[in-house]
Amino acid sequence: MTKPLKIVVLAKQVPDTRNVGKDAMTPEGTVNRAALPAIFNPEDLNALEQALRLKEQIQGSTVGVLTMGPPRAGEIIRQGLFRGADTGWLLTDRLFAGADTLATSYALATAIKKIGDVDIVIGGRQAIDGDTAQVGPQVAQKLGLNQVTYAEEILKIENNIATIRRHIDGGVETVEVPLPCVITVNGSAAPCRPCNAKLVMKYKYAMCPLEVDANSECGMRNVELSKTRPYLTLNQWSVADVDGDPNQCGLSGSPTKVKTVQNIVFQAKESKTLTASDADVEGLIKELLEEKIIG
Repeated sequence: MTKPLKIVVLAKQVPDTRNVGKDAMTPEGTVNRAALPAIFNPEDLNALEQALRLKEQIQGSTVGVLTMGPPRAGEIIRQGLFRGADTGWLLTDRLFAGADTLATSYALATAIKKIGDVDIVIGGRQAIDGDTAQVGPQVAQKLGLNQVTYAEEILKIENNIATIRRHIDGGVETVEVPLPCVITVNGSAAPCRPCNAKLVMKYKYAMCPLEVDANSECGMRNVELSKTRPYLTLNQWSVADVDGDPNQCGLSGSPTKVKTVQNIVFQAKESKTLTASDADVEGLIKELLEEKIIG
């Protein structure tokens, strides 16, 4: 019989990149998240579904959602709870702000160490606001864990070994990995289940301490109900809480800088017929570069 699993889902609240405008970037070269609608990163939802399936298959298993961001990112934990997760942790601190993938993976790894005894860390392949696919592998490296990328389905876990089907160029392959491990999931995996109505009613007033606004209806309800329902106070950790090094967090720990973000709108123009000559091909490439269609 497989022992119960302790699963941590890495999830991110991301700006909706379908609505990038002129105010999308700050003068420091970071994303101006306040100017864009916030959503649950799509591939992290695929990862959450895989975690919830494991919880259903292996009795006694638990699923926790780990996210980093401003206080409003507590919504990601609630969305996880609405779908069947058991708990969550929000990393929020001004020292975390402006993190690139290196600083983000450092913060997540320190939090996972604090959580302790984690069997599976699972997240989406990449976030739509960066498209780097670096955070998951970097977390694995920092924790010294085996990793499986491009996963489509966790087929089974037996004898402390996970069997995973992953999507690769030209087809699929099935691999085995010993636990504990880190898994990143493709968008081609099963979509996440919808929110459960009973769980929405149970957790709709769940908040992290920094989210609570005593002047709002939700804030007042949270303060009142938390006295008898401690599960409505979500876990909130700062850099100090996870014993992090401030020099490795946020902008201080981020060697990568984004110069600019542009919204490219494709418009139909006159047609053009090209030959296979080197001159025509070279001219097309130059035109695409100048129009910033490729680069």
